[in-house]
Order: sequence, then C-alpha cells, then structure tokens
Amino acid sequence: MLPTGVLNIIGIGQARSRGVRKGEIVDPSLAEEDIRNAVVEAEHMADVEIRSVYLGVSGNHIRGFNNRGVHTVVSAGREITTDDVQDVIKNAKAINLPTGNNVIHAIRQHFLVDGQEGIVDPVGRLGTRVEVDVHVMHGNLNRLQNPIRVVRGLQLEVETVVFNGLATALASLTNEQKELGALVIDLGAGTTSFIVCANGIIKHSGILALGGDHVSNDLAIGLKVPLRRAEDLKLAHGRALLDEDVKGQTIEEPNDLGLPQNPVNLEHLRRIMVLRLEEILELIENELEREGLLAYLRAGIFLCGGGARIPQIQKLAERVFRMPTFIGKINSISSLNSKLDQPEFATALGLVKFGSLQLRQRARKESVTRSIRKALCQIFHSE
Repeated sequence: MLPTGVLNIIGIGQARSRGVRKGEIVDPSLAEEDIRNAVVEAEHMADVEIRSVYLGVSGNHIRGFNNRGVHTVVSAGREITTDDVQDVIKNAKAINLPTGNNVIHAIRQHFLVDGQEGIVDPVGRLGTRVEVDVHVMHGNLNRLQNPIRVVRGLQLEVETVVFNGLATALASLTNEQKELGALVIDLGAGTTSFIVCANGIIKHSGILALGGDHVSNDLAIGLKVPLRRAEDLKLAHGRALLDEDVKGQTIEEPNDLGLPQNPVNLEHLRRIMVLRLEEILELIENELEREGLLAYLRAGIFLCGGGARIPQIQKLAERVFRMPTFIGKINSISSLNSKLDQPEFATALGLVKFGSLQLRQRARKESVTRSIRKALCQIFHSE
C-alpha cells in the first residue's frame, strides 16, 4: 500500500486454467498444478513467500438476494447503541438458506430508524425500531470447500472466500460510478457474473453458467471442427457483431503440421458467436428488468473478464441494454506492469483490493481495542 492509499502490485503469476468447468474445479490435480505454477511465479517476481490468499469463488450454485433485519431498541432513553446495531445485523444474517448452503457475504446496504430510510449510521439517534437492509450472497458449502481444499493442499491458508463478481466490481468501479449506478459484467470462460451498484451500495448480484467456453463449444458443433480448433478460430476471427462484408468469405488455415484443413465459413462462425453472446447479455438484461434495476444504471455498463476482449462486444452490449457501455478499467491500483490494466485481470486485482480493505478494518479494530485498554489502565491506576 502506497502512502496515497493506492495499492502497489509487486508481483504477478499466471498459468493456464485446467481442471475447471463452469467456474468450479472438476480435476483437483490439474487445478493444483496450475495454481502452484502461478504462485511460484508471483513469489519469484515479488521476492516474497506467499502464506495466505483471498480466494475467489464462482459457480452457478452461488445466489444473491436482499434481506432486512429488524430490532427493537430497549436501551434507556431509546438511544441506539452499537449493541443495537450488532443485533440488527445479526438478525439480518439469520436467514433460512437451502440445506447445505452457507453465507459468503452479508453486505450492509443502509439502515432505517422508525421507518426513516437511507441512514448510514444510526448510533446515537433516538428511536424505538432499527432495521438494516443487507445483500446476502450464499452458495453450497461442499462446493465452496473444494477450491479451499486444493489451495490448502499447497500449504496456503485461506483468509476468506470472495465472490468473483464482487471482486471484479470492487476493482472496476469508482466511488462516483457506484453512486450514479452501474452494472459490472464479468465475462469469464465458464461463467458470467454480474453486480449492480447504485447509491453507493450493492443492489443485486447474479451468475450465469454460461461463458466463453460455451461459445467455443457452439462453434465446434456448428462448424463441425474439433474443440481446440474452434477455440483458435474464436480468438483469431471472432466478433460480437455480424458485418455485411463477411458474406461468402471462408477461412483456410493449415494445421500444426502444415497440412490443409477444411475451410470454415466466416459468416457462420460470426453468426454462431453473436447468437450465444447476445443470449448471455439478454438473460442479464431480462433479469434486471424484472427487478426494476435498469433505471438505476446512470453510469452505464462495464465489461470485464476475458470475454470483454472480444471485438465489438461493447457495441453488442449497447444494443442489448440500450445504454452506454465501457470496457472495465482498473482503478486505485499501481503496478509494475501496465498490462495489468486489462479487463481479464479485474477479478484478481479486486481480490487484492478486498484483502487490503479487510486488513485496514482489522487494524482499525485493533487500534480501538488498544485505546480502550489504555484508557482502562489509566482509570485503574488513577484509582
């Protein structure tokens, strides 16, 4: 952390992602090898030993919803105390989840005192009833434990797990954009997660079990080519919009051995991609319309993840949502390499930012505790 409060990245590690399907680990041995390679590379660059991590999690078992906790103030004079605040937050977290599910995040939105909304801190106010709205994200405990076990197998401690979509939004949005209202979409390989922020709080979150891998699979089936070639074609010739000038064009490329392969119709390739990408964006748009959230997005749409690199994806999103769309940029991060300011690094950098916020909160609590102990000691000795 720099004196200005900006995070400074001193090391990065990258490895290909194997053993993962739809955002979840399906082959622990392959995933462990790739994680180890990334950790070793980051340690070597930063010249430090990594002992603990903030672990990003994904998967279509993760759900988010808003919940309200209620607490009756019983203190003398009806003045709301910190104990009242803790009790109402505890009540908001006391929810009936599906069997086997566990809370990942319970993020405070705002308080209400005797029905008055929009209160940031109710401590010290007079009232008979205090309420709090929280956004709860939860997931299947066993499926959350799988990545934790893999990481711990590398002798690394897991500080906490963080929903990938939350980390992405944390890295991508400024405070002003959170206030105005923004939608962050993380177009990943196996899943697409999204977060709606407005008035400085998280209003909605979601995840689709659809991503870039599904585009590749569609191409493999539609073009009748091996999956590996479909992935190569997507990266080399894919677009998110169908241009008129591709009609009649074909792609003829040799294979790894230099031998000719069957030609591929470029128009068909683009059409298949557009239909799948459009479906993903429309599913999100339909959900936000049902929730009445589209009117809150005054700052627009922000696209992150590897899918944000697809040419013309920004224009497709603008067409689907009918509002300005931007490729996500990382904020409040200083790094040794400008290439980190790319949409596919948003989640990882958001995890770093989440960790720094946690450490600062912990330091503040410890500082308050020390101050209380010091005051008590002074009172004791004075007596």
